[in-house]
Amino acid sequence: MNVSSARKMSIRQLFAPALLAMALAPMALTAQANSHGDHEGQGPDRERMEERMEERRQAVYERADISAEKQAELNEAHAEHRDAMHALREEHHGRVAEILSEEEQAALRNAMHEAHEEYRGKHGKRGHHDDHKDERADSE
Repeated sequence: MNVSSARKMSIRQLFAPALLAMALAPMALTAQANSHGDHEGQGPDRERMEERMEERRQAVYERADISAEKQAELNEAHAEHRDAMHALREEHHGRVAEILSEEEQAALRNAMHEAHEEYRGKHGKRGHHDDHKDERADSE
């Protein structure tokens, strides 16, 4: 093995976790966004989303040249994390239900939804400021 291939391998190993995290972040955010509210996130739409997420995860594993054994370990870690997050979310919902009445919970959900919509109106869909659009348009 020459020096350049050893260097490439070390760079690949160095950036593989970061690449995997960047690729999985949108899926995690999508899953988190779908977990809010009263719906259970079950049914054919949820199954299709999970299938797409699994396909993307496998593509990233292949791109990062992750062995099949490590892919299985990562998939197990992902499943454990998902289950732990689900359990924690359920625990939190139970705690909120102990603190707030159903009417108060509904009012809080509505207020959070309104605040979210206001934020999206000011910052755009992805949370970026749209202030610079006007400045660029004026300078052109």
